[in-house]
Amino acid sequence: MSQTTQTGQDAKPIRDSGTGETPYLVVDDLTVKFPTADGLVHAVSNLSYSVSLGQTLGIVGESGSGKSVSSMAVLGLHDERSAQITGSIRVDGKEIVGLNDSQMRDMRGNTVAMIFQDALAALHPFYRVGAQLAEAYKIHHPSASKKEARKRAVEMLDRVGIPEPQSRVDDFPHQFSGGMRQRVMIAMGLINDPSLLIADEPTTALDVTVQAQILDLLQDLQREFNSAIIMITHDLGVIAEMADDVLVMYSGRSVEYGPTKEILVHPEMPYTWGLLSSVPDVSSDTNARMIPIPGTPPSLLHPPVGCAFEARCTHSDKVGGDLCATTLPDLRQGGRGVSHLKRCHLADPESIFQAEVLPLIAPELADKGDSTNSTNSTEEN
Repeated sequence: MSQTTQTGQDAKPIRDSGTGETPYLVVDDLTVKFPTADGLVHAVSNLSYSVSLGQTLGIVGESGSGKSVSSMAVLGLHDERSAQITGSIRVDGKEIVGLNDSQMRDMRGNTVAMIFQDALAALHPFYRVGAQLAEAYKIHHPSASKKEARKRAVEMLDRVGIPEPQSRVDDFPHQFSGGMRQRVMIAMGLINDPSLLIADEPTTALDVTVQAQILDLLQDLQREFNSAIIMITHDLGVIAEMADDVLVMYSGRSVEYGPTKEILVHPEMPYTWGLLSSVPDVSSDTNARMIPIPGTPPSLLHPPVGCAFEARCTHSDKVGGDLCATTLPDLRQGGRGVSHLKRCHLADPESIFQAEVLPLIAPELADKGDSTNSTNSTEEN
């Protein structure tokens, strides 16, 4: 179940899991700026999304699109002396923008936890893995003894699939493989049973077999703890496997948002088309092309006044005049229902995708007349 609310220009997506309850995390009109010697960096602008307990939100986009910056704001990891944060972030109904360091420490790792991208850098090299896990537990359970904290560390290592956890709890991070270190990070993130888990590129630099194991583990743990998960990744295959909803970010803004299947099968924003076109599909026809997105993202010091993707878009000529270059598109309802939002001036992106983009990236689907099926689906909805 989903709905959108309208505040100012952009539609504000609010989704629940079908129970009618308010989502566990609601980010509303979040803006993050960093003052520098060269000017103000607009890292995140007017971002809104939500995620409910038991649900997974995937956030995708190129490096520098604002994915990690926005998620770090949810954990209060930005230094208030070097970051300007406005908007609202509500966790279980509690506003966290403006909380002091002590209040955020009480929440961080307990209510909200994060799995960082580089496990080797996130783990302290001079301390044993078990000691680091036990410390993370004792911070939020000060009355627990060292024996109880160690027992909890062993339990979590076993839960995430570390073999012989009773002995490996005394190993140092460098004694673990990359996949095992990532499992340790997942154990650390879940050791206090948080209701919201943010996974920042948890499968980066891992081979495909270990990637699959990590994703299966996260799904199993989500079913066990009913936690809400935010999955930050470049990999659309991971999104297809894990996410209920997907948020596509570009130049610090949301450019497309909706149910995962809807976004991946019927994307309505040219940037999303570019992400799909640049991913190889081993199951597709051998004639299918992997098409890179031309150009580079714009500077966040001086963001464009119009559509940030206009300079790289191969379809802006289908919009009359210089609208794309001069006017920022609103994030509004797409052509297939209220649950699908897109930021684009194109009047009929579905037809363009079916006629021009799909034949290049998936000829076998275009040959089967997928556009006709798509039209019928639209009418039924």
